[in-house]
Amino acid sequence: MSDTLWGVLNVFLFNLIVFLIAASHLRAVMSDPGIVPLPTTSLDFSDMHNGQKKELSNGWSVCMKCETYRPPRAHHCRICRRCIRRMDHHCPWINNCVGEFNQKYFMQFLFYVGMAAIHATTMVIVSWILDPGVQGDHKSLKLVHSICLIIESLLFGLFVIAIGCDQLSAIFNDETGVEYVKKEGLHRNKSKLQLLQEVFGNSHPAMWLCPLVDTQQKKATLSMHDV
Repeated sequence: MSDTLWGVLNVFLFNLIVFLIAASHLRAVMSDPGIVPLPTTSLDFSDMHNGQKKELSNGWSVCMKCETYRPPRAHHCRICRRCIRRMDHHCPWINNCVGEFNQKYFMQFLFYVGMAAIHATTMVIVSWILDPGVQGDHKSLKLVHSICLIIESLLFGLFVIAIGCDQLSAIFNDETGVEYVKKEGLHRNKSKLQLLQEVFGNSHPAMWLCPLVDTQQKKATLSMHDV
């Protein structure tokens, strides 16, 4: 197909998908997931170390590992060793936490890896339909290559679909992975569109899948006066 318009279009499509995978992965890796800043002055939590509980208002809590106050829905990551706002999980794929400020890029990464798997599978099927009469060693090589590519595409495709569905379920249930395990979900009465906007931003939905545009506005840092 290299000398046809169909081949040119697929070269462009393949490279576009690879570029978007790399861009979204880089944003997910490099972006701040929502790290709760450490206090500029040391805080005295000696009473809590002695087993005394301190009641806080507005959903705030105290992290005894960071020894600081943390806003609602923030949790401590034992790998990052910091508290992360709206932490879902720590992902080895991006060597970073998936939290309030980078969940959008993680979702984009999953989407484009799935698109690459679908595109590769489609190309294998189309190539056999358009050129079924390959003979000899070329047919054997093409068969081996096609089988390997199909297996790889199915493994990656099914894996990212499973994770993507889990992420969408968490968004629509307004419950992060950590909150699900700890049974701390809020279950606020919000529409699915509002819940998606909290992750992807208030821009047009057509821009939600573009890793080159910041569609999400970071919320103002909560102050200690809110405790």
